[in-house]
Amino acid sequence: MFDYELSMGRWIVLGSLVGFLTLAAPVYSAEPSPSRPPIPEELVDAWERFQRALQDWGGRVWESIGMRGAREQRPVISELLSNKEYLQLTAEQVRKLEQLRDNFQRQSIRVDADLKIIEMDIAALLENEPVEVAKVEQKIREGEKLRADIRIGRIRVIEQAKALLNAEQKKKAQELSTQARTPRPSRSGQNPSAKE
Repeated sequence: MFDYELSMGRWIVLGSLVGFLTLAAPVYSAEPSPSRPPIPEELVDAWERFQRALQDWGGRVWESIGMRGAREQRPVISELLSNKEYLQLTAEQVRKLEQLRDNFQRQSIRVDADLKIIEMDIAALLENEPVEVAKVEQKIREGEKLRADIRIGRIRVIEQAKALLNAEQKKKAQELSTQARTPRPSRSGQNPSAKE
């Protein structure tokens, strides 16, 4: 009985597939559509710029997901503040941690804006023929220096935050960190998280 029902189900699926292909065959056998007029050069350029912008946006989304690695991407200070009761942070510690986080976020927003301007400058330089490679190289190096500076700055601010904790709080924070840590693949050359 079971085999009969199973084979009957297969026949129904096969019959449906044959029916669909029979109905779709006239569409595929129709004559090709008349030739289309050429696409204007401005639209081609606009499409290429759109693709570059989309790739840039995709890169930022990818980075925000945290592809550099769990340890470096975690918003450490925000996690400490979220667990202030568990860590038994004093009002003074909370105030100083919030100040560190807010200052870093301001710095990160400025760097992100500067990086967007640099990327726009690079795109404009690449549109020239011939490309002035020295100028493009200078802009790329400028952007990478900003990325390195904010990455180092983030590590410094996290260490300043840890220095505000006593030994017991550091132990509890380490336990929280171990629980929250999930392995993620690394991807170099991405901007650090603006969250701290």
